[in-house]
Amino acid sequence: MTDRVRESRRMYGFTLIELVTVIVILGVISVIAVPVYLDYTRDAKEAACRGALGSMRTSIANFRMYATTPAGGGTPRFPSVVELTTSGTVLDGALPPNPYDDDGTPNNVVDATGQTKGAVIGAAKGWAYNPTTGEIWANSNSSSGKGSLENRF
Repeated sequence: MTDRVRESRRMYGFTLIELVTVIVILGVISVIAVPVYLDYTRDAKEAACRGALGSMRTSIANFRMYATTPAGGGTPRFPSVVELTTSGTVLDGALPPNPYDDDGTPNNVVDATGQTKGAVIGAAKGWAYNPTTGEIWANSNSSSGKGSLENRF
């Protein structure tokens, strides 16, 4: 009878060593996973920024080529900041948002006349556009581990 009493009183559960082992394993996994996740988000932002800049630069070049034709006025010129920001003039839709922009104005375009490509103008983020040269870049100095934005795009 004593064996039956012992079996019925036996408690099932985890020992302290098993719990600590599981916590250590989860800690090691999180130490590895979090930096990898941050790399993915950084790379996604960079790819989105490069894609947006590529489409805008192509549209600006197409606008300039159209401007050289008789239907476009016959004079090669880059679009103004107003033309660039007006939906349907240079781009088919609205300007794509800058993924590094966190000031609440995702399609903000700063006039960068007289500035060199890569200069961050003011505190505004969004895009910087030089209508005299047709250059457009991310108006941000955020660093994502590979150097600042203005040096990469």
